[in-house]
Amino acid sequence: MFLSALELRNIIESSFLPKRCQCTLSPDLSMTVKVFGDHQTDRVDLVVTGIDASQLNGCREINELIAELRYDLAHNPRQVAPLRRAF
Repeated sequence: MFLSALELRNIIESSFLPKRCQCTLSPDLSMTVKVFGDHQTDRVDLVVTGIDASQLNGCREINELIAELRYDLAHNPRQVAPLRRAF
């Protein structure tokens, strides 16, 4: 991973603005992404677990992850799911 955990979290979280997004990165580089419905409530629209952040080695991989998360959010709102594709 060429970015720090803080930089990676900032890129992913800011890509979902104005929605609130929270990325959690564990010591083994497994990432969980939560996208919340709005700023007023804690309603979660999407949770994706098991993202292998060690595979996010460049802009292309990060952009593909964000695109897949946006697709999941648009087509399967309010779901908790593992990532469809292995990174």
